[in-house]
Amino acid sequence: MTPDEYCQNEAAQTGSSFYYSFLFLPPSQRRAITALYAYRREIDDAVHEASDPAVAHAKLAWWQTEIDRLFEGRPQHPVTRALAPHLDAFGIARARLLGVLEGVKLDLAQTRYLDFAALARYCHLAAGIVGELSAGIFGATDPRTFEYARTLGLALQLINFVRDVGEDARRGRIYLPLDELQRFDVKAADLLNGRYVEGYVPLMKFQARRARATYAEALRLLPAADRRAQRPGLIMGSIYTALLDELERDDFPVLHQRVSLTPLRKLWIAWRTWAFTAG
Repeated sequence: MTPDEYCQNEAAQTGSSFYYSFLFLPPSQRRAITALYAYRREIDDAVHEASDPAVAHAKLAWWQTEIDRLFEGRPQHPVTRALAPHLDAFGIARARLLGVLEGVKLDLAQTRYLDFAALARYCHLAAGIVGELSAGIFGATDPRTFEYARTLGLALQLINFVRDVGEDARRGRIYLPLDELQRFDVKAADLLNGRYVEGYVPLMKFQARRARATYAEALRLLPAADRRAQRPGLIMGSIYTALLDELERDDFPVLHQRVSLTPLRKLWIAWRTWAFTAG
């Protein structure tokens, strides 16, 4: 199996919305963004699939060394070997790859966030930097496009938090600001124990409104000259907001089940968004 095939399998097996946004890209861009996605998955799994924090720390330390090897021209892992040909072509910077790694490290140190400012810092490391890297791969010609990409990354991460409240809680994690839980009279224990208390739906509607407002701000920031090139990000946004609509329609039943769109619906949204933003 080649490094590119390894990354392709990683993307396809997850059924992620990101996979559908890559389908229409030219081969070189598709290989680069698929390798970036695989990198994000590998380091995330290093934390979330390890039962022992010491093992997770050791794995992330290995990845930090591997990023050094990547930029020295001697990568070892299939993911970094797949990334290597694209570093210069798409401006994939060492500092940004390490920034994403720092975001994953936060999951080893922190399972709660006091307020939205603290959560937003985590989102920047975990998703905003990935947005910047992705925008460079897709073809950004205007510096403002990177501001759009950071904001889009925040919006998508906020939707992820809404979708994954129950799944995260079962791992002992809460990615909703604690001061907002208090405002809606929802206790951390309610989420951790899967209890749909009276304030739960208003709390989640508040999270959904912020996610939608953040997505709308991202669209406002995208320069017209780069709109066509940034269609993969727009596909991701369309899929994620469709999912958010589904979640809200059913009053966010995510404490006991995972809600997702079917692959056929994701493909339809991807094709429609790609076609409608072609001009």
